[in-house]
Amino acid sequence: MMNKNTIRMTVLSLLSVVLLSVPFLLPHCGWTALCGLVPLLCMERIAAQEGRRHFWWWHYGTFVLWNAVTTWWVCNATVGGGVFAVLANALQMSLVFGLFRWVRRRFRGGVLPYLFLAAAWIAWEKYYLTVAEISWPWLVLGNAFADTTGLVQWYEYLGTLGGSLWVWAANLSLFGALVALSDGRIARWNGKARVAAAIGLAGVLFGPMLWSAVLSGRSETPSGEVRVVIAQPNIDPYNKFGGMDQDSQTAILLDLFSKGLQGEEGPVLLIGPETFTSYLQVGEYERDKTWRRFRSFLQEHPQAQLLCGASTYTLTRGRRPSPSAYPYQDDAWVESHNSAFLMDSTGRTDIYHKMKLVPGVEFLPYVGVLGPIDDKLLGGVSGRNVGQAQPDVLRGRGLSLGCAVCYESVYGEHCAAYVRKGAGLLSVITNDAWWGDTPGYRQHLNYSRLRAIETRRDIARCANTGISALIDAHGHVLERTAWWQPALLKGSLHLYTRETFFVRWGDIPGRACVLVFLLLLSAALFRPRRG
Repeated sequence: MMNKNTIRMTVLSLLSVVLLSVPFLLPHCGWTALCGLVPLLCMERIAAQEGRRHFWWWHYGTFVLWNAVTTWWVCNATVGGGVFAVLANALQMSLVFGLFRWVRRRFRGGVLPYLFLAAAWIAWEKYYLTVAEISWPWLVLGNAFADTTGLVQWYEYLGTLGGSLWVWAANLSLFGALVALSDGRIARWNGKARVAAAIGLAGVLFGPMLWSAVLSGRSETPSGEVRVVIAQPNIDPYNKFGGMDQDSQTAILLDLFSKGLQGEEGPVLLIGPETFTSYLQVGEYERDKTWRRFRSFLQEHPQAQLLCGASTYTLTRGRRPSPSAYPYQDDAWVESHNSAFLMDSTGRTDIYHKMKLVPGVEFLPYVGVLGPIDDKLLGGVSGRNVGQAQPDVLRGRGLSLGCAVCYESVYGEHCAAYVRKGAGLLSVITNDAWWGDTPGYRQHLNYSRLRAIETRRDIARCANTGISALIDAHGHVLERTAWWQPALLKGSLHLYTRETFFVRWGDIPGRACVLVFLLLLSAALFRPRRG
């Protein structure tokens, strides 16, 4: 039987798992993240007081459970990839927490180790969101408010990592109050100290909420408007690349667009989902039958423009253009892309290649090192897609559009780059059915709401099997489709020109936390030993 201390540690671990998981699984529950780390911090304090050894397994187990409860659905697409994502992501969280425990011993307690923990965690999230090749930022703490957007309208200033900072500030403040209460320190404080502490705690917890309420009442000034028709063809992705021919898929999409254009008289933007068509050669569009059918359709509706996803490739002769290119014929190389293209009735086509690629599935991280291993031992099973070097907008008639392809909509600064390039409207094209009817596609939809707030841009979201949606610049879902049903979504979205503070200056909380992390780590490393 478990002793009382083990039972107490288990209860605290499970309580943290529940409080951290609820925001990602249930609507309007982002606030639980503000106290979700407190039980874990209490666990660590108990372990330190008891001199408990092997505590690493307790916090690693907590992080594994949190990852598993919230992202188990990845296993529906790939069991190995899902298990790896849960264990590896939890391991990185646990390494950050273990580093905090080491710093805590170096500083012999005090407040600085807890500041180090918050800064190190957010610095790790910053690394995930910007430079890491193996990147899985799904559980960034600021994402906990993706379905509680009324609390975080200030993301237009501080972005999602500002939300992570709020989560840590709230948890550490609550934990500090509990420690002061349990140690009896509060009883020794005078009245002014108690009032100041209460005001400070209330400010940390509720100040951002009040700021958000003020910003919620502020309206944006549009520079124009665009009519949008989104087609959700509902093609099973497991049949799409083998069970149903491309002509049949194209007929479904064009039939939906034909219905959607009924009653439309002015300019309209038609949107289809990610990777709708395959084998489209960049710059040689006329050779592709689907592209020609799209152009013929647009010639019948000359005021329409079409945004759609495609699996494309670039053919290069001579020198190998990148480690991900594979040989074709004698002196030619092929690079594959997951792309979005915008075309009009004249055949003019602007194209964008997805940059934030899914590790393993779409590209092989550190391909120069791992590529030969994958080729020789595994037969080259990993994806070898190539993205473009910098984000850019798709330009059409009277429209500059930023298009996040699937996974890219999780990256705030990446989407902000579209706006800096002149995007007046954002779009997301995706195919979420790989995961089945699970929390995954709902979480993915809600992350688009955070991108709308950060950039103050309306978003048109097209998902092959759902959920497609129209989202306004405050993150409100104006209209949405059902899951796993063919559907049409029509509406008007606004165009904007204002750049938010977050768009202009980027992720300040993340950069600040990287600096604090490095300073405190250096102080811990070079702190002289006593005695």
